[in-house]
Amino acid sequence: MLRFALMQIIVLGAGAIGSLYGAKLVVDNDVTLIGRAGHVRAIEENGLRIEGIETKTIPVRAVTHISELPPDTLILLTTKVPATAMALKPIAAIVRDDTTIVALQNGLESAEIARRALGGRGVVLRGISQFGAIFERAGTIRYMAKGYTLLEDHQRSERIAAVLNDAGLDCRIVVNIRTEVWRKVVFNCVVNPITTIIGSEVGEIVDPRLNRLKQLVIEECVAVAAAEGVELETDLAREINAAYAGSRNLVSMRQDLLRGRTTEIDYLNRAVAELGSRRGVECPVNRGLTDIIKGMEATSQRLSRVAAEAATMRG
Repeated sequence: MLRFALMQIIVLGAGAIGSLYGAKLVVDNDVTLIGRAGHVRAIEENGLRIEGIETKTIPVRAVTHISELPPDTLILLTTKVPATAMALKPIAAIVRDDTTIVALQNGLESAEIARRALGGRGVVLRGISQFGAIFERAGTIRYMAKGYTLLEDHQRSERIAAVLNDAGLDCRIVVNIRTEVWRKVVFNCVVNPITTIIGSEVGEIVDPRLNRLKQLVIEECVAVAAAEGVELETDLAREINAAYAGSRNLVSMRQDLLRGRTTEIDYLNRAVAELGSRRGVECPVNRGLTDIIKGMEATSQRLSRVAAEAATMRG
């Protein structure tokens, strides 16, 4: 088997998925996690704890920021899309021509947002993760679902894929990443808002009572994709049911609301609806789901502020 030398890897946005990738990659590579202060502090003190499918504690370097990048560094960008520009701004000036950034994120335009934030520095590639994980608490994530990684085809992709494959992250190079991005967007536009609204685990998306709603979301997404020149001809409802049946995972959108954070709805259902509007394809169902999630988001953030203020007063 072809193996490449140790790689310098930065995981920018080490939440659930970023921490999972970092934990697997650190075995054979020089890995640094960049995350929130509480998560970083817990990892520094006790290591990164993985629970769920695998149970272990991994020693890994964790910091809140960096000031330099070694040659040929791979950056796995695993922030939520709304945080992309803010996360990249502090490192934009130190990104080199030989730096590769893989936007391992949801949404239609995550790689484009990263390229704009970096002002053309480095090489930004699009990636897709089909792994499932939950941020349990600072220093601990729960590994919920095994999956695979898709990576945009580029002259740098072979080495990256080999490194990810050696770490058990099943990386597949995709010639037409645009089609795969749209496929993942359709899955997310169905599963994320619906299971968030009904307050369920991912596996509940197979409930037959949701079939009509799922199909309406899919039909709108497929129509917009077609207007963009992307044909999605498979039975996506069947694929969604097959992929998520029995899953105990929680979608990232629901995890965000539980923590009073901004969701990615603007880069999923709203992005589809707005793109559809420009293409003459109306998307009332995707707009409706967006409005519901935005209302839940506002309530979640208000309650989070109230709780924080109450905690301050008690302190």
